[in-house]
Amino acid sequence: MTDRPDLLRRALMEAVGTFALVTAGCGAIIANTTHPGSLGGVGIGLVFGLVIMAMIYAGGHLSGAHYNPSVTIAFALARHFPLRDALAYIAAQFVGASAAALLLLAAWTSRPAHLGTTLPSVSAPTALAYEIVLTAFLMFVITAVATDTRAVGAAAAIAIGGTVGLDALFGGPITGASMNPARSFGPALASGTWHDLWIYIAGPLIGATIGVFAYRLVRGSNPLTPSSHVSEEAAVDGDDPVRLPA
Repeated sequence: MTDRPDLLRRALMEAVGTFALVTAGCGAIIANTTHPGSLGGVGIGLVFGLVIMAMIYAGGHLSGAHYNPSVTIAFALARHFPLRDALAYIAAQFVGASAAALLLLAAWTSRPAHLGTTLPSVSAPTALAYEIVLTAFLMFVITAVATDTRAVGAAAAIAIGGTVGLDALFGGPITGASMNPARSFGPALASGTWHDLWIYIAGPLIGATIGVFAYRLVRGSNPLTPSSHVSEEAAVDGDDPVRLPA
């Protein structure tokens, strides 16, 4: 047995973390649109990376700090996370993202920048390829710091936040660098902009699955980090989810 919160409280943390991600990240996009040049692409990427880093430190020890349905699904597919908990996490992530986007809509009824909706600036196939690769990079890093005893656990939030920021810097101008179906769904719902949403669902799901299994291939046979308090078998049985060290 562990001292982890029950599923309801863990799901609540997932909702709070995803709410913060969309509020800060999409809020930065809106700020840059309404005050041209105030942040720029670098500033927006920094905001996304910082909010993820902050929320991992805030909730990694509680819920595992997924804040992303593609991360949750990839962990479940790789047997690092109990499938029966995954549905609650995913629902909470979509609720948190939608609530944040609706809050932005209430503040900005003119819907600047479509409230941060992710829209590709390239063809759909190119955008899909970018989202797959961006998310694979992110999931590779997440899997490394969450499941490998050789990773430096205390720096997990910095590594993941840094990867989000890096992806946003080179992928943001191309696709918006979503890497997260919930992050894209919330603003699309609030702004009524559904164009090419499928890219931001399919791309992250495919990319996260590639990332988690790619790290497993590179890692080979190695136990999970002690800070996760879980073996792969226990995770499937539901004894404890993967926890990101914080």
